[in-house]
Amino acid sequence: MPAKQTAIVYCEKQFGLPDGKTAAGLVRHSETYKVVGVIDSFLVGRDAGEELGGKNEGIPIFANLADALATLPKTPDCYIYGKAPLDAQISLAERLLVLEAMEEGMDVVNGLHQFFTDDPEFVQVAEHNSVRITDIRKPPSFRDLHVFTGHIAEVNVPVIALLGTDCACGKMTTAIELNAALNNVGIKSVLVATGQTGMMQGAKYGATIDSLTSQFVIGEIENAVVHAFEKEHPDIILIEGQSAVSHPAFMSSIGILKGSMPDGVILQHPPARRFRVDFPDMAMPSIESEIQLIEAIANTRVVAIALSHEGMETEETDQVIKDYEARLGLPTTDVLTNGSDKLVRALAEAFPHIMLQSRRNRPQYTLPKIRSVIGADRTSNVTPIRGPVGDSAATL
Repeated sequence: MPAKQTAIVYCEKQFGLPDGKTAAGLVRHSETYKVVGVIDSFLVGRDAGEELGGKNEGIPIFANLADALATLPKTPDCYIYGKAPLDAQISLAERLLVLEAMEEGMDVVNGLHQFFTDDPEFVQVAEHNSVRITDIRKPPSFRDLHVFTGHIAEVNVPVIALLGTDCACGKMTTAIELNAALNNVGIKSVLVATGQTGMMQGAKYGATIDSLTSQFVIGEIENAVVHAFEKEHPDIILIEGQSAVSHPAFMSSIGILKGSMPDGVILQHPPARRFRVDFPDMAMPSIESEIQLIEAIANTRVVAIALSHEGMETEETDQVIKDYEARLGLPTTDVLTNGSDKLVRALAEAFPHIMLQSRRNRPQYTLPKIRSVIGADRTSNVTPIRGPVGDSAATL
């Protein structure tokens, strides 16, 4: 595995908030970058890991780029624009920081819909300083895009979509934690990313679907899932969700349901959030209504709930977990606080063949008992909808 590039992540006034989700994701996990600092003048002197509610990661938060470069022992390899605002245009001050970073010899990684490689000044400065600009959301050329083919029917392992009730509510974080937990117990899991954060984190398979022409969204998702299946021979495939099926401003989750044809859904929800991110007049949906909508649109079932504990104390989160499990009959957890064991068990209950299909020796591991939580009416006869997985498992 190649060495990670060092990176400073710009997240002015947004680190730890919903629009700072890209920066938060990179601090928590990245196969590509080693984050050495975050820029947010509102949080100067704090540790980025602690600011996200975790342990000290040794990642300081700086006032600006000059402060970071004066403090760090070495100029980072990359400058990453780590915000994901609804308004995709950078400000003049942010533009000057991008130019400053390139003049300091740093590559620029951009996750916005505003493509820096289409900006003549940025391109000229990059060439002058021999640095690269990477636009994560810039789609491939038309000849490299895919339409839906139906080949998703050949994927005969469970595909699980990590959907949510809103934007920036922890879908990718849960997906990463669950993917690691499954692999740790010997169930080969592959994660397919669908947004700029996941691609920056180093996902091997995926596409930034909200930048694609609608004609290709479903086909690109199908292609990523099929490619992961053919190349990795996994026991299970996880696919990152985007926004929410019920969100009137975005259509990504519909494309994910159509393109991946998931066998099950884990639904991410922030119980304390009253209004949708960036839409202060738009109330959050109930978790029940989101479940009903997902199961009405797609031939799939919600098999577990993952919570975001934003705005909640530990005791509140624990009580919500108990309430949801009693009311919905679905295993519920907060992976950042309690880990992913309950979700692993939920998938093993819903798709028991994944425990049989693993071709590797598993470490000694006992999954937590949650059978009493899962209602028979919700997880009985949950089988993949594309191929005879049970039959293939029986032949191993």
